[in-house]
Parts: sequence; structure tokens; C-alpha cells
Amino acid sequence: MEQIEFIVHSDGRVEERVTGVAGSRCSELTRSIEQALGPVQHVQPTSEYFQQSNIAQPLWNTSQTH
Repeated sequence: MEQIEFIVHSDGRVEERVTGVAGSRCSELTRSIEQALGPVQHVQPTSEYFQQSNIAQPLWNTSQTH
């Protein structure tokens, strides 16, 4: 299950944890949230980040038929 968890610390820092998302897709999911929250001070990828995503990539048919 995909999950984004936010922890707001007493000093105002916001910690974001993404679970259940493989590959760099987690960065895509959180990009707009991070832009709204302000500058990112630290990124620590989890083991899930280095796994291949199971999302099918679109196939393009480049052959032309007349």
C-alpha cells in the first residue's frame, strides 16, 4: 500500500516518509508537496527507492502502415 507520512517537529521542520512506492516514483509523488512546504534540507532514500517500479511503460509503435 502506498503511504505518505508527515511528521511536524516542534522546531517547524517537516519530515516526510514514503512507503510502498518503488523507484524514483516517490520523488514524483511528493514533488508538489515539497515545493509547497519549502526547501528540502535532506533526502535519505530507502531501500524501496532502489527497487524497480512495477509500472508498465507505454509502448510506442514506430512502424508506419499505408
